[in-house]
Amino acid sequence: MLVSFIFRPARAPLFGVLLAFTTLPAGANEGTAVFSDASRIASIGGSITEIVYALGEEGHLVARDSTSNYPQAALKLPDVGYMRALSPEGVLSVNPTGILALHGSGPREAVDVLKKSSVPFIEVPEHYSHGGILEKIRVVGKALGVDAKAEKLASEMDAKLTAAEKQTASIKERKRILFVLSTQGGKILAAGSDTAAEGIIKLAGAVNAVEGFSGYKSMTDEAIATAKPDVILTMKNAGRVISQDELFANPAIASTPAGTARKAIVMDGGYLLGFGPRTAEAIHDLAVSLYGNQVTD
Repeated sequence: MLVSFIFRPARAPLFGVLLAFTTLPAGANEGTAVFSDASRIASIGGSITEIVYALGEEGHLVARDSTSNYPQAALKLPDVGYMRALSPEGVLSVNPTGILALHGSGPREAVDVLKKSSVPFIEVPEHYSHGGILEKIRVVGKALGVDAKAEKLASEMDAKLTAAEKQTASIKERKRILFVLSTQGGKILAAGSDTAAEGIIKLAGAVNAVEGFSGYKSMTDEAIATAKPDVILTMKNAGRVISQDELFANPAIASTPAGTARKAIVMDGGYLLGFGPRTAEAIHDLAVSLYGNQVTD
């Protein structure tokens, strides 16, 4: 029986919350910088925009990137393009007094041009962990000159994340999860270590079934069979979702416990992998989808 859980509508591009492995540009301001003029900020990265709104500082925003589709009010801001395919001209066309960009924004050449412009550029670090979310909040708050508000929000998020993680603390048999990014050409593109997918899987009390590589890579049929996932996790973005019939028609996946039971979970990509203010809720939703009534309050 197919088990499919779909949460939150999404408008971001399919890879909008993935593949953030760009090397940190030389000289990037990170963690300690403050905008001298925060009146017109271009926000690059969905979680960054969410944090600005969660801080109640959205009045500073003059533009956002295409992965910034939450909250709904953010969609009213001018869109300067996809965060990993930025055009310097597009970003600078909104006359920002500062650019607040998530680590992994690119391409490198565009980021280099933006950094050499007269507009201050602050890069926010990205770590797929509980602590990484709190760090993002503090960096964004400092950049906007609202450290106290950021510390309050970080404290609230810390408590929520801790509570969400504790919900699966007593579960002894951890589910093995295979996160599938795409099935194009019959190839299974899956998440290895050092990915947002692995990060959320662990926080929800499960285990990434994939070992031996980092990032998102194509897997051989043998590797998929060896992974023995109990559940396939995929995401829905911009109305696009991997066909369940296509997924389970794959011989390698069909041979796994997940394939035999046709067990799949589908969640909105930005919500699932954003690592921002909504992540505690995403952890809870994923944990419930995996473990049902074994999840404790």
